[in-house]
Amino acid sequence: MFRNLYDNDTTVWSPQGRLFQVEYAMEAVKQGAATVGLKSKDCAVLIALCRASETETMQPKIMPVDMHLGISISGLTADARLICQYMRTECMSFRHSYSGSVPVNRLVTNLGNKMQATTQRYDRRPYGVGILVAGYDDGGSHLYQVTPSAVVLSCKAMAIGSRSQTARTYLERHLESFESCSMDDLICHGIQAIRGSLGHSHEENAALSINVAIVGANQPFKTFGEEENRKYLDMAKLMGNPVEGAGEATYSDDDLLGQGPSATSDCENDEDAATVASTEET
Repeated sequence: MFRNLYDNDTTVWSPQGRLFQVEYAMEAVKQGAATVGLKSKDCAVLIALCRASETETMQPKIMPVDMHLGISISGLTADARLICQYMRTECMSFRHSYSGSVPVNRLVTNLGNKMQATTQRYDRRPYGVGILVAGYDDGGSHLYQVTPSAVVLSCKAMAIGSRSQTARTYLERHLESFESCSMDDLICHGIQAIRGSLGHSHEENAALSINVAIVGANQPFKTFGEEENRKYLDMAKLMGNPVEGAGEATYSDDDLLGQGPSATSDCENDEDAATVASTEET
């Protein structure tokens, strides 16, 4: 039985109950550059690894959406630009109607609904991009992961992209400290997680190029410049090698997840805040 008989469009299921088009989109995320998100009680941080050859310029992996939130992406950048534009339009529409900022959980739920529709129509393909959404509103700091299969997860910390399991292991080992971390410490932990995904490659660590963004109480979403990035890279190096001396993680991947969007108290409509779920690879 040939696999390509069942991957012509998204609405065709294989005899094993798999949607190959959705799995292909998930694979695009695994091949993308690693990106990490963390949050404390006062702020949320995004750190993304930038990769480029000698003949290419680096494409930013962190995109501002509104003054109170932004996204970090892993996967197809073209798909990410479409999603970012959709989120910006939603923010402007909400501000025009209600004269305020859209709640973060409401926006990610709408995004999940949009991404889920592409997994059910034969004339569409799933978005080949994974997204980390960091924001701050009346409910505090937020960090969400949105997958190509339209699953929306509220997280305490998360890493996606190429070799991100090592980064998640680092986050699991230090999960207890994130809630009370300062902004500087949170950024350093994120950089250490990114460095961990590179393993023992000294050449890659020496030429590490990252994007860093922060949002929090009294802190609009801000993407740092190259000079600030370099300062935090130097601070993170003082913490040592994230791979050496790594013991067994105290927590599992499930512990990185928080409550779903529907559990956030600042949502105006419980139906709008329902967690979006679709078929994932088993």
